[in-house]
Amino acid sequence: MSSRQTKVTLAPEVLRWARERASLSHEELAGKVQVKPETVGAWEISGKISFAQIDRLAARTYTPLGFLFLSKPPEEKLPMADFRTRTGSMPRRPSPDLLDTAYHMKERQAWMRDELIEWGSEPIEGMGAYNLDSDRNEVAEAIGDLLKIQCGWAEIEISKEGALGHLRDRVDAAGILVVFNGVVGNDTHRKLNPDEFQGFALFDEYAPLVFVNAVDFKAAQIFTLVHELAHLFIGESGLSGFVDLRPGEYEVEKFCNEVAAEFLVPQKELVKFWETAHSKDDPYQAIARHFKVSSIVAARRAVDLGLADSSAFAQVFSAYKKNEDEVLSRQKGGGDFWNLPQWRIGKEFTSAVVRATKEGRLPYREAYDLTEMRGDSFDDLVDVLDIQL
Repeated sequence: MSSRQTKVTLAPEVLRWARERASLSHEELAGKVQVKPETVGAWEISGKISFAQIDRLAARTYTPLGFLFLSKPPEEKLPMADFRTRTGSMPRRPSPDLLDTAYHMKERQAWMRDELIEWGSEPIEGMGAYNLDSDRNEVAEAIGDLLKIQCGWAEIEISKEGALGHLRDRVDAAGILVVFNGVVGNDTHRKLNPDEFQGFALFDEYAPLVFVNAVDFKAAQIFTLVHELAHLFIGESGLSGFVDLRPGEYEVEKFCNEVAAEFLVPQKELVKFWETAHSKDDPYQAIARHFKVSSIVAARRAVDLGLADSSAFAQVFSAYKKNEDEVLSRQKGGGDFWNLPQWRIGKEFTSAVVRATKEGRLPYREAYDLTEMRGDSFDDLVDVLDIQL
């Protein structure tokens, strides 16, 4: 018998934990590691498993190999507060996909923070300058000032994608690390689940970071982006997930939702536009087209401002969700639109990494890990993103 087939005894509860954290049944895991379902069941009773099987189990469940040799399951924590909407249930265990994404973004942020401090950069204006007692309109205005975006900016954009691209560019130029991705890194086999989370913010005065789940509805991503920006302005890192655009019991989420709504659909502008919208067959689509938001954001805002009855939102949400679910079911990976480096990495961050590498201050291996681009793909970033060295 080869050494790879030698069996050892591990903690059964750890083997079960590895399967469950990956949301796999006995049958599903068996298929992935090429054993019978009864074998998986036996592992979780006796703990007896071969070294070759341990390697496959770690790889197929995206579990760090060392974790499988622990005497009990580790307590894995997110590097930010969990503000996802819940209805009286216990917090959901974060998936390996979410954990790997969150911690990799934390690594990017830590590297960028050190780099900026080394350069002698100043903290970004407005980061952490407000709190939950601040006026929502004032915070929305502060976001616009930082991004150098004027009221009515979305009206001139032809499409929601164009509006989102413009907004992303302004966020990136302001020094905020902004990432849109629908998979873990570049692994198209690990698609991020929008039902698990829609975005998160990692606060830092020098290198704040916003991550948006690019598998979510495109129009919803605009709302998520601004919602996460609001987190940064009140100095609160956090993971967000919405049900019907409702923030649940958390005051932080309520505040950030209100800021995002005011930024994207300003009250004064909507009240002025309402008469025009109300004359249309579908007033919420008219609002959505005008402000480049989703129809559910439009309906939610109209209801919250007392312009429409609450039943309107339920009707709009049902129709919108059905249509977008059909769109998402046809979407592959994170969507080709999001595969571009400026979406997955960001120009400002990439420029910093490339410069540090060219100057010999950052090993290529670390640069590859930070950008998740390797070899020629990494070298091509200079031309793809028009980076000036």
